[in-house]
Amino acid sequence: MLRLTDLRLPLDHSEQALTDAIAARLGIAAADIAGHSIAKRSYDARKRGGIELIYSLDIDTPREAEVLARLGAAEPDGDAPVVGKPASRTPAGKSSAPASTGKVLPTPDTAYKFVGRAPASLPLRPIVIGMGPCGLFAALILAQMGFRPIVLERGKAVRERTVDTFGLWRKRVLNPESNVQFGEGGAGTFSDGKLYSQISDKLHHGRKVLTEFVQAGAPEEILYVSKPHIGTFRLVSMVENMRATIESLGGEIRFSQRVEDVLIENGQVRGVVTADGQQLRADHVVCALGHSARDTFKMLHERGVYMEAKPFSIGFRIEHPQSLIDAARFGPQAGHPILGAADYKLVHHCRNGRSVYSFCMCPGGTVVAAASEPGRVVTNGMSQYSRNERNANAAIVVGISPEDYKPYDDSGSPLAGIALQRHWEAQAFALGGGEYEAPGQRVGDFLAGRASTALGAVQPSYTPGVRLSDLSASLPDYAIAAIREALPAFDKQIKGFAMADAMLTGVETRTSSPLRITRGVDGHSLNTRGLFPAGEGAGYAGGILSAAVDGIKAAEAVAMSLLGGIDRAA
Repeated sequence: MLRLTDLRLPLDHSEQALTDAIAARLGIAAADIAGHSIAKRSYDARKRGGIELIYSLDIDTPREAEVLARLGAAEPDGDAPVVGKPASRTPAGKSSAPASTGKVLPTPDTAYKFVGRAPASLPLRPIVIGMGPCGLFAALILAQMGFRPIVLERGKAVRERTVDTFGLWRKRVLNPESNVQFGEGGAGTFSDGKLYSQISDKLHHGRKVLTEFVQAGAPEEILYVSKPHIGTFRLVSMVENMRATIESLGGEIRFSQRVEDVLIENGQVRGVVTADGQQLRADHVVCALGHSARDTFKMLHERGVYMEAKPFSIGFRIEHPQSLIDAARFGPQAGHPILGAADYKLVHHCRNGRSVYSFCMCPGGTVVAAASEPGRVVTNGMSQYSRNERNANAAIVVGISPEDYKPYDDSGSPLAGIALQRHWEAQAFALGGGEYEAPGQRVGDFLAGRASTALGAVQPSYTPGVRLSDLSASLPDYAIAAIREALPAFDKQIKGFAMADAMLTGVETRTSSPLRITRGVDGHSLNTRGLFPAGEGAGYAGGILSAAVDGIKAAEAVAMSLLGGIDRAA
């Protein structure tokens, strides 16, 4: 197979136009193309009204060797030259390929390679704490290698958890152990289901994640679209299917099993203790907690596990009409089914030294209640696969650092960022009236420094509800000043972004973990052998895909430790 990159065609091209373009680029007849598949499809929306699709394709042709020799492409790991205009003389009946910045090279092997297989017998099974994307993939890979992991999840199975989550959204009843943050599937289950990341992935771990998701029921398009997403409802059934796979391979999953303690002897993990007093022996424990397991962070810190404070971000959710974002991004081609609902990614560097940026943008979605502790309000964003709700929403957040945590905890503890989170989440709860409503404000009022007293054209989507107020009391002064400066700057990039009726809802405090449970290159905790910190809670991921990839890496580290450090080629 040949991999052909950077093939550009108009948005509404025909299938025949794609075949003809492939033939032209390769300098062969269309009849010589036995078949093709899409490796990646993205779009270039910079030209208003002239959006182009950009393809990378895998081509099956009997003339593969000749094409490679003629176009001079290298092996996938080599330095493949840019393919430009071919020689002026081409075989009769063949099309001349247009100038291009793309490459033609052999299709790379992106299949996942396991680091080893479990021996026939193991004295102790590995334990995975947490069943968000990180824990789910750590358990899956361990199970596929034959290690029969035990998974301990403090929350409930995904469908029971969904009932509890709706209990907060619809009835204002919070279950601290079963909510948006805790339970099978993790926080990503109630999100937009984004499956893209900027992580380096030379070993194709991300491809493994996407492939497993497709096998579990995700649409096949996630394997090739540039910004794949799934949406909450599809994620629920996929998580259940992956659980069944783990169990069929000998893994064991235990719900409502919060880890109360870890057993450590001379710097080596020896097991865990659950909240019901059960003691499980293990020399290998994957710590895939998620970013909101504050009680478990505290316990690990008290047991001496090395961790350190790290930066994260705080801010609000902002809502606009999705039609406004579509028009700004896609112009007259807004609404095209291939393009779907438009997204955005914005950043502004402020005069006070802070950076403000959009985070977790959810096209055609809703703002959701994401608290995990009583008496606090936390917001997040969610979309279904269709992304067809009226509003677009995103977090607009300000970067903060451990220096900012001192007013809330000046002890120098790595847990100090949690104190800051709790302070502003409790403030949002109070501003919202104390019944899990969130404080909200129209953008025009926020920029003018006055409290909102009435809604405008944008109806907030957050449930249990929004109480209009003055959001200047819901975040530190430096964050308020930075967001006030950033919104008009964003309006210059997306016309209407600072529209008076756009809606701000507070507060967003769980962008990432406020600490890092630091690990070495071998995956073990720096000072606790056998403990493998991984995913968002450990400070090594941000989002479903990167967390899942980190879960794979944790599983590989466990396997390497159990198998005595064999290398990938063994």
